[in-house]
Amino acid sequence: MLDERKVKLMTKLALYEHTQGKEDFKISEYYRKDYAGMHIFSSIIWVTIGYVCVAALIVLVGFDALMEGMSNSLMLMLLMIFVVGYFGVVVIYAVISSHIYNQKHKEARMRVKKYNHDLTRLLKWYEREKK
Repeated sequence: MLDERKVKLMTKLALYEHTQGKEDFKISEYYRKDYAGMHIFSSIIWVTIGYVCVAALIVLVGFDALMEGMSNSLMLMLLMIFVVGYFGVVVIYAVISSHIYNQKHKEARMRVKKYNHDLTRLLKWYEREKK
């Protein structure tokens, strides 16, 4: 005989497996630090690429004005501004990425633990039916 609660639980488990479960299972395979570190590293790479592109565009736009007043002290000051700005942007993006991906891993692990708990309940129901 079909138990309505068991059918609802099975439906809930199957729905989770086919929607969020696919991504959650992949995320939960990693330790939180490894998962966050991997994504922080990729964020830093993409921020570096974007920062270099934006800096190159700014230099190209102001190239004429830059060449007119070029001196060693101006070049050194612009280089320092570029480097300090880069490190500032990288630190900000690393902190934001760390928070986002740590939270994402934490939430995925909680959903997987709930899934495992529900799966254990379902298995216990099957064991009780066999007896």
